[in-house]
Amino acid sequence: MKNILFFIGLALFGATGSMSSSAAENKGLTLEDISKIESVRSAKVSPDGKWVAYTKSNKRKPYIDDDGPAWSELYVKPIGSDAKPFITGKVNIGSVSWSHDSKTLYYIAMRNDDTFAGVYSIPVDGGESQKVVGVQNNILSYTLNNDSSKMVFIAKEGAPNHKEQLVQKGFQANVYEEDIKHVHAWEYALNDEDAEPKKLDIDGSVISAKFSPVSDQLMVQVSPTPLIDDIYMKKSLQVIDLDGDVVASFKTKGKQGKAVWSTDGENIAFLGANDYNDPTAGALYIANVDDETVSKRVTNDTSHVMDVAWHNDDLIYIEHQGLESRVVKAAFKRRIAAMPLVDYGQGIQRSLSVANNGAVYVLADTAKHPSELFAVTSSGMQRLTNSNTWLDDVELAKQEGFEYEARDGLKIQGVLVYPLNYKKGKRYPMIAFIHGGPEAHRSNGWNTRYADPIQAVAAKGYFAFIPNYRGSTGRGDEFARLDQHAYADPEFTDILDGKLALVEKGMVDADKVGITGGSYGGYATAWSATKLSEHYAAAVMFVGISNQLSKFGTTDIPNEMHAVHARAWPWDDYQWMLETSPIYHVKNAQTPLLIMHGDSDTRVHPSQSMELYRYVKTLGQAPVRLVLYPGEGHGNRKAAGQYDYSLRLVRWMDHYLKGDGGEPPAYDLKHEKKLEELNEKDKSDKKDD
Repeated sequence: MKNILFFIGLALFGATGSMSSSAAENKGLTLEDISKIESVRSAKVSPDGKWVAYTKSNKRKPYIDDDGPAWSELYVKPIGSDAKPFITGKVNIGSVSWSHDSKTLYYIAMRNDDTFAGVYSIPVDGGESQKVVGVQNNILSYTLNNDSSKMVFIAKEGAPNHKEQLVQKGFQANVYEEDIKHVHAWEYALNDEDAEPKKLDIDGSVISAKFSPVSDQLMVQVSPTPLIDDIYMKKSLQVIDLDGDVVASFKTKGKQGKAVWSTDGENIAFLGANDYNDPTAGALYIANVDDETVSKRVTNDTSHVMDVAWHNDDLIYIEHQGLESRVVKAAFKRRIAAMPLVDYGQGIQRSLSVANNGAVYVLADTAKHPSELFAVTSSGMQRLTNSNTWLDDVELAKQEGFEYEARDGLKIQGVLVYPLNYKKGKRYPMIAFIHGGPEAHRSNGWNTRYADPIQAVAAKGYFAFIPNYRGSTGRGDEFARLDQHAYADPEFTDILDGKLALVEKGMVDADKVGITGGSYGGYATAWSATKLSEHYAAAVMFVGISNQLSKFGTTDIPNEMHAVHARAWPWDDYQWMLETSPIYHVKNAQTPLLIMHGDSDTRVHPSQSMELYRYVKTLGQAPVRLVLYPGEGHGNRKAAGQYDYSLRLVRWMDHYLKGDGGEPPAYDLKHEKKLEELNEKDKSDKKDD
């Protein structure tokens, strides 16, 4: 009954002026629809290839459920049969893996009366979950040795015995960036009922630990401290034994991504940067455990490698190039050419899992659906899950790749989504959705989410433009570095040139273009609303940058900013950083600007939004509003904050791109009224029952 009430209630909500039951009326996707979209989050095939375990999101319903992030459920699919729900409902299942005999599933969760997340196991052929190990802190990840007799997990040490009492007495001073705890690796014997976790002697803070497939050696990734800046830029790769002695140490530079053992335990494949200043870990390397050499296996001249696995002596990896992706199989020891298992143009593969028999499974999305589980077959990809059957009946707007030329002649790629009922020859309003990073990219797959309600705005008659401006990934190392020490211009004029190209084609109304983005995309939005203000009629900035100088002093990634973005310290190029800050150009600001930010953001401090808000408001040339989300960080994780954000974004754009403009729309979304309506409806239905 409550689920029914939820969708009836949302249909009445006047803030969006659209109905939730869009599938039945075939009017396209709505914001309410976006709030309930599920997706497959992770997948792991059993070693014997007979089962695939996967986790699926279970969204909380605004106004109905207590607030929080989406839950994560566990399903198991026997190959050739329907999936079975294993652990579902209001649960959070993560880090799923298999025992080596494929009979047991392990996962991390906080269950029953747990205070902290621990490791659980459940038999695949039936039975209840059993807690394997828990400590006085959250277990972050774990690994099993080759005979499943030992587990190594990583976690911080528990709080001091008198921590709670000290807090009650008021002794809770936090010494900034010094009062932190390292993450340690702990050995635990699985076959000993009296076993206690034993901390391994490893220097630094452990990021990941994985047993060799043939021995009790551990591959570990370690940073000097658990600070995010060190994790980004100072990650090392080693092989150690259980006494903590280093067996092999590999010389790497810059960012480092996923690392996986070869089947024989002789090599490690890992994703890494070309050098310290490379903005992304997009090349594929092989490290030899015996002689500690490191060689580059796949360069990233025109693409970026996103995931990697082994099967015998073959490497299986996902490669993104431009707006597309593919799955590649490459021999490691044999001299034969690499071959695509799935070529470009068959969806966007995001992650993969490979069985001992060579069966490959991927998570992939397309323009028609979010992330789902697929089997890679000789004829391409076979879809195995459908998390949103209702979405099959919703009419989605046309989506295609769009390439254009920037003012300096550089070719820029992006994704263009048409208004749902597009008519050639008519000009439409447009919203540009700008990705963050900038070392990221948007593919020609599923791009709709709470902060980018792309199909929802297309259903309301907008073009949605998603550019991969210079500095984006997916086009190789050189393209990804084009924004280094080149903040704002020309990277953000790339976005403007996309708008101008669409205007020239007669598709977009030049006077009705909005722009929005988060993080670095928020920086692009702020720049567009100040320096380039005459080109944009509305802007919504999310967790964005307004002052490059104060950003350096308040972010938790100053070294990463210097190494792969600015390539200069503030004290070495003060004037340049000032002039590439939106606040420097605030006198140009004529664009109505909505600013939203989590008040607990450590990546881009909320003061960045406060600064720009105060400058624009004091100057008084353009409407401006600042919305802060309590407890949220660098992006909203909770259901209410996500839905509220979507509502505010679309209403701001509607007001200034389709409405009369002028003063901002009312700030109150009347959430309390909707809650009252739902409560009254619930009481009435219970009385009728």
